[in-house]
Amino acid sequence: MSNKIRFGPSGNSNRFYDEGLKHTYQAAEWVAKMGLDAYEYSFGRGVKMGLETATKIADAFRQQGIAISAHAPYFVNYGNPDLEKISNSHNYILQSVQAIQSMGGNRVVVHSGVQGKENDRQAVVTRIANHIKDLIKILDDNTDGNYIVCPETMGKYSQIGSYQEVFSLCLADDRVVPCIDFGHINCVLQGELKTVDDFMQILNCGISMLGREKMQSVHVHFNKIQYSKAGEIRHLTFADTQYGPEYEPFVQSIIELKLTPVVICESDGTQADDILEMKKYYESI
Repeated sequence: MSNKIRFGPSGNSNRFYDEGLKHTYQAAEWVAKMGLDAYEYSFGRGVKMGLETATKIADAFRQQGIAISAHAPYFVNYGNPDLEKISNSHNYILQSVQAIQSMGGNRVVVHSGVQGKENDRQAVVTRIANHIKDLIKILDDNTDGNYIVCPETMGKYSQIGSYQEVFSLCLADDRVVPCIDFGHINCVLQGELKTVDDFMQILNCGISMLGREKMQSVHVHFNKIQYSKAGEIRHLTFADTQYGPEYEPFVQSIIELKLTPVVICESDGTQADDILEMKKYYESI
């Protein structure tokens, strides 16, 4: 991934379907015409894509210059002590990496796991880190090595995925890069992610722990999310005025730090229009 900031949606917006389109390969031109240059495909319910479809998607996105990434199945849980479940998680991510490579991309976002019934949270984090190191060996043995695994910051206290935990997991290998989901972080912080300094604190923590090179083109998810005391409830749109976070201080923070992330919007049905709004704001300042 070049050091160029990219903006794009996660999946297809309601408007995409309203205009009579329905195939992912059609999204490449649709997104490009809007002026966007990134796109994330979700394998949340499992990797069920044939090579012919993946190749068609790869050709379409390559022609339009759109960087494509993927989200691994939600079933991944490296916090589970059951070794059979760990093996399944390895396979889910391996399948996702192989699929996104066929689709012309190399980034895969993953949920690391949950704390479960264990009282020692740090022990779970350490175990997950070891499983990620094992995953890297599996991926190296079964792919061409051109991949980036992105552990995601999570929106519920029960999940392993504070930004500090995610940064620590990313020490496993050069190809393990954070997916910083600021909507999730805002849920955990109960709406306290507000100012440029708030965003800078998170990003500077990543730079301190992982180095500028890894953080330069970090993966970002951004959208407003409704939350309760337990954390995330549901994704909203940028039009919501009750829940955050707002994108302006985030944009100002990455400009201040001269970072060039891939920014993916996961708004509920308006993701392409919302991320275009953010991109226009970025370009205006």
